[in-house]
Amino acid sequence: MTEATFIKRNRSFWKEAEEMLNSNREMDVETLSTLYIRLTDDLSWARTYYAESTLCGFLNNLVSRTHQQLYRSRQHNTARLIRFWKRDVPLLFFRYRAYFALSLLITALATGIGWLSAANDDGFVRLILGDAYVNMTLENIENNDPMAVYKKMNETDMFLGITINNIRVSLFAFVFGLFFSVGSAYILFSNGIMLGAFHYLFYAADMLVPALRTIWIHGIIEISAIIIAGGAGLLLGSGFLFPGSHTRLHSFKRAVRDGMKITIGLIPFFIIAGFLESFVTRHTEMPPALNAVILALSAAFIFYYVYYYPGYVHKHLTRRSHGTNNTTAKGA
Repeated sequence: MTEATFIKRNRSFWKEAEEMLNSNREMDVETLSTLYIRLTDDLSWARTYYAESTLCGFLNNLVSRTHQQLYRSRQHNTARLIRFWKRDVPLLFFRYRAYFALSLLITALATGIGWLSAANDDGFVRLILGDAYVNMTLENIENNDPMAVYKKMNETDMFLGITINNIRVSLFAFVFGLFFSVGSAYILFSNGIMLGAFHYLFYAADMLVPALRTIWIHGIIEISAIIIAGGAGLLLGSGFLFPGSHTRLHSFKRAVRDGMKITIGLIPFFIIAGFLESFVTRHTEMPPALNAVILALSAAFIFYYVYYYPGYVHKHLTRRSHGTNNTTAKGA
């Protein structure tokens, strides 16, 4: 292919690329990546077959400018991602804290019901957890290794399976809020019933303390995240049922947007919980002091990020906003 033919075939694309770069408008990473790959290919061709041509300098300039924009865009996206967990999610935790409190209340009540039901009905635990699981657990207890279930699977496979399953449960807890919040409440209630029956199984075998010490290594973060996802589901249904001063459609859209942000924001929670369950919980022989430290750190993380830090961020931004308004007023 002659240089003239090569230029004729690609001139319109290069002109368009140059106009896009000259406009200084913000382009998404995908567009910039596609542009960069195409221009790089063209530059490589030109250097191979028309090395002495000024075309190489022209294309090299376009490639260089595209790379700079791509780098800045990626930096911007990274900053936005950090801000999402540093500011956006905590503010949502603060704004919708009443829904999370209601979600916690539903789970706690259901857990109590599950415990009392198991205490008063010998067949309740098997009904909820299934005969296979109960028989396996009782056999493990007889073998003086009640938590053996956490040691049977390969750590990596277990981590992937548990993390994906927990994310799936959280999505269900959120999406089922579409059924006027009743769906989310049902999932929270079901999980609470299961939690109560599960703990009573170990209590009846006089193994509650070892079970609590082991299971809640991952359970503090995992259960907390599911409760938060359930709260997002309650928000979703409430956005449609109780629009307040907004139109029902506007209220529902905002609930969908904010609820989805909350649910996505929980993904690191489930990754941490999955890691703990797969790689740490299985070590039932760990010293009690180490066990206590892990439990304390998990509880401190939930308390700080879900309860304390959101209030701090809200107060800080409110104070800064008031300060800006006061400055503007004085200047006026």
